[in-house]
Amino acid sequence: MEERSKHASALKVALLGYGFASKTFHAPLLVRVPGLRLTHIVSSDSAKVKKDYKDVTVLGKPEDAFALPEIDVIVIATPNSTHFPLAQKALSAGKHVVVDKPFTNTVAEAAELIRLARDRKKLLSVFQSRRWDGDFLTVRKLLADDSLGKVALFESHYDRYRPEPRPRWREQNVPGAGLWFDLGPHLVDQTLQLFGAPESLYADLEIQRTNGLANDYFHVVFRYGKTRAILHGASLVAVETPRFTVHGALGSFTKFGMDTQEDSLKRGDIPGSPGWGNDPRMGTLVTKKGDGFETRQLPNIPGNYLGYYEGLRDAIASGAPSPVTAEDGLAVINVLETAVKSSAARAEMPFNPIKM
Repeated sequence: MEERSKHASALKVALLGYGFASKTFHAPLLVRVPGLRLTHIVSSDSAKVKKDYKDVTVLGKPEDAFALPEIDVIVIATPNSTHFPLAQKALSAGKHVVVDKPFTNTVAEAAELIRLARDRKKLLSVFQSRRWDGDFLTVRKLLADDSLGKVALFESHYDRYRPEPRPRWREQNVPGAGLWFDLGPHLVDQTLQLFGAPESLYADLEIQRTNGLANDYFHVVFRYGKTRAILHGASLVAVETPRFTVHGALGSFTKFGMDTQEDSLKRGDIPGSPGWGNDPRMGTLVTKKGDGFETRQLPNIPGNYLGYYEGLRDAIASGAPSPVTAEDGLAVINVLETAVKSSAARAEMPFNPIKM
């Protein structure tokens, strides 16, 4: 009886799509958060879904989910070009909506969705899960504690070695494709959380791989007065580069290696299980001490992707702040769009925040 009561009071969720993002991230997290219940998945491959979630109802098209009155939340984890029309329909149907990053392909689309969500009085949020990366949480605390003093240079890298383009939509010459729209939203959102909107930015986007069709390299510099933030991602990097580098008036911090949660999810580990989110690769903190320096290894704060959906549940159920607001998503898209213009013009561009 208690189990039935718990499910009855839970927010019912429909997940659109069952590709990499849904299978690896959204579904495993949704089924582990009390107060949320994944009841429906929209997919053309029912057998694939049922192999993982036998009790979930598989629907053939998104409109089937929008039409169900019992569905409270729609999670959109489909190709980037579909984010706007699907979110628009879901909001119009009276659903709360989560959109995987990037929020939309354009600022105009993001602004339209925000207006619609406000009109329908529904929560609209963007899945920026890497706010809950352990190393990012560690850097955030390091800066909040002023351990490095005034920051002079912040670098965030997402480099990898993938010399051969893959036959998938993310690497085709279509709107919303390319490394900048794939990995850029993670780095942009984290940087905006740490430093706010930049005064200006300079971006260099390129297709470096043979037979590449979409950008596979980006180098973007944010200007904050005398402080610089560099966001860098590339596909032809065969040696390990630091994930984070921060230099300040009182010292420096470097951290190698990616947050462990994505690999854990790929292995099928259970989110929230003992040891979840623990990253053993500590960062190196070098700070002034007397006439010299002190070097020590800094343990990472445990990462917790469940935090996003726990926050979403609380925002809908009890009016708590949204874990990632639609306005946050708009700010990220504004940066992505400005960077594309900067790269095309080969010039630094002023950044103009958008008020909604």
